[in-house]
Amino acid sequence: MTIKEAAEMLGVTPLTLRNWDKNGKLPTTRHPMSNYRIYKAEDLERLIKEIESGSAPMKAKRRKATHRKLFVKSVRD
Repeated sequence: MTIKEAAEMLGVTPLTLRNWDKNGKLPTTRHPMSNYRIYKAEDLERLIKEIESGSAPMKAKRRKATHRKLFVKSVRD
C-alpha cells in the first residue's frame, strides 16, 4: 500500500507516517526500484487495533514556545 493510501486508511497525513517511520513507530519496507515506502495492510490493521484498545504509545510532543523580536524601522518623509 502506498503512503497516500496508508495515510487515508489511518486518517493521518503522509508527513505523519514519514515521522512515524523515522521514529520507528510504524515499520515500512521500501520498493526495490523506486525506494518509496510501502505499508503492509496487516501492520496498519495491527496499529489501528492498538490505538483503539489504548495499548499504542502515541504521545504528542510539546513544542517549545519560540519568541521572535520584531524590529520596526521608522520611515520619515
